[in-house]
Amino acid sequence: LQGPRYVSPAPSGGFVVSEECGDVKVFMSSCKLLCSLSSKYGHRFGNPAGVWVDVEGSILVADEQRRTVHLFPEHGAPVCLVSTGLRRPVGVACSSFGHLFVADAGENCIKVFK
Repeated sequence: LQGPRYVSPAPSGGFVVSEECGDVKVFMSSCKLLCSLSSKYGHRFGNPAGVWVDVEGSILVADEQRRTVHLFPEHGAPVCLVSTGLRRPVGVACSSFGHLFVADAGENCIKVFK
């Protein structure tokens, strides 16, 4: 790993790790690398920070430099969920009620999206 930052467990028993100024890597339960999101989706990150994996294996990534939050589904193209209103997103999580929580270190707050 190149500057590991944030980690999230995956429902398959594996985990996801963001790397500073680099990529997001997905590991299997055996700790072997499954894929990198940059390679799998052809996505360029600025500075990936917080990561979160839902029960279906979709991955949320907060990009601190690009000021966005993207959803990387198990199958299909990435979806930008938040592209405005963030100064420095560093953490992400979702509730079972469909709320997206983003820790914005640039504004010292948690922002909630539905």
